[in-house]
Parts: sequence; structure tokens; C-alpha cells
Amino acid sequence: MNRDVIITCAVTGAGDTVGRSPHVPVTPAAIAADAIAAAQAGAAVVHIHVRDVETGQPSRAVALYRETVTRIRDAGVDVVLNLTAGMGGDLVIDADDPLKPIDGTDLVNALERLPHVEELLPDICTLDCGSLNFGEGSQLYISTPDMLRVGARRVQELGVKPELEIFDTGQLWFASKMVDEGLIDAPPLFQLCMGIPYGAPVDTGLLTAMVNMLPAGSQFASFAIGRDQMAWVAQSALLGGHVRVGLEDNLYLSRGVKATNAQLVERAVEVVRGLGAEIAGPDRARQILGLKERAGV
Repeated sequence: MNRDVIITCAVTGAGDTVGRSPHVPVTPAAIAADAIAAAQAGAAVVHIHVRDVETGQPSRAVALYRETVTRIRDAGVDVVLNLTAGMGGDLVIDADDPLKPIDGTDLVNALERLPHVEELLPDICTLDCGSLNFGEGSQLYISTPDMLRVGARRVQELGVKPELEIFDTGQLWFASKMVDEGLIDAPPLFQLCMGIPYGAPVDTGLLTAMVNMLPAGSQFASFAIGRDQMAWVAQSALLGGHVRVGLEDNLYLSRGVKATNAQLVERAVEVVRGLGAEIAGPDRARQILGLKERAGV
């Protein structure tokens, strides 16, 4: 069991959740405010996506990231910043003409997924470590081995810690190969993502197997979506890992009760402490994860 647990709050995500809860933040001001509230509630790390302020749809606009990150940094609240670098991998195909991408496609190369990371130099950015059938229909998430090696190399050059997002066992296999190739600096950081159709299902035996596959010296967290979110806080900590909660993955505090990000963090704090573990603050999280110090940031 992990006795020194880092809580990450995934504040808004890229899913179609804006119309399903009034608490999902959309604007940079709202996303930053939720990140700050999550940090004050006990999250050492905040994971940031941004959204188009008019439509609420996911965005890759550097200006939106810049405003959000500036607001968080200017607030004087100590928190580890984790920016997604997974946007730009969406491919939606015409079932009758598979070579024809259709509405919803946002597919760019590895380096075009990183301009906000290059400018803002967060502590952590994500690397989604493989391609995936993303739910029903004809949507795919595309992240090839070539793309991942290019992205990992660039992130390494920037001195940003990659969080290796793992949606199935084959992706863990490949991410471990990048560790072996020297593309990922020690200690490697894995996020084991459970319950996203059609990746790894929410299964405690599978989580145990994935933890057992991790390279020696790894740090890991795990999360599950929806009603399994809090159960997975306990599962991950019991297996020696860190935890993630937030409105990216789950909208409810309890049946029929819509949550805020801060409330989900508070509940995670209760679960972790109920297991007899401590909550790692931002400084301790930086030590555990081997994050670089950045003068003037």
C-alpha cells in the first residue's frame, strides 16, 4: 500500500459533459478557479484541458491554455501543473468510405500537439500511449509508435515530465519500451486509465496485472470513470499508487448529486486518510515524481 498519496484533479477534460452538469468549467477563468479550489481541497496536481468558450467543445488553442495557466500561477496557490497533450488525435471515419475523415476529426502530428507545452513549460504533460477504438461508432484515437517517440523526445528536451496515459495492456507494453529506449526520464510516471470504452475495463484483477507489468522504479496512478471513481481511489492506493478524481471522469458525488471538483477532491482525501495514508502536498509530489525546478515560472 502507498502511505504517501498524490491526488490529481482532472478539472474538465474533453468529453461531452458541459450540458450534463452546471459545475463543469468552460472558460479559462472557470477552469483556473476550479483548479485553485481543487488544490486548496488537497490536490497536489491539477490536470488541465481547455474548451472553446462559445461552444464548450474541446480546444487546442494556445491562448486558452496561456490564460488558464497564467491565472493559476498568479493566484499564489502552490500546485503541480499537468497539461494534456492528447488533443489532436481524433479521427472519425465514414463507415462506407474509411479513407474519408468526417466531422469531429482533429488529427495532427506529434509536434503539433505540443505548442502549449513548449510555451508554458508545465511540470507534467500527458502522452496517450497508443491508438484506441473510442466508444461506439467510427471514432478512433490515433497515437502511433512513431508519433509517440517523436513526442516523448520533444517533451524530454523541454524538461517536462510525461505522464504516460495507458488505456490497455498493449499500450503499457509500448510505453515500457520507450522507458527502455531512454526516451522517458526516471522515474517514469504512468496513469492507468480504466473504464473508457473500449480500453481496459474496470477490473481489480486487471489493475493488479497492469501494476505488475510496470518497469522497476515507476510511479503510477490509476482512475476509473463514473460511479467507480472513488472505489478506484482506494484500489490504486492499496496497490501502491497515487489517485485521480475530477469532473473529467465523473460528475457525481453520490447518486443523483452533482459534484464540484473540490468536493471530489475532499471525498478522495477522506478515502485515502480512511486507509491510514497521508496526502502528499505539492512539494512532496515534486520529490516523489522527480520534477524539475523551474526558475521564474
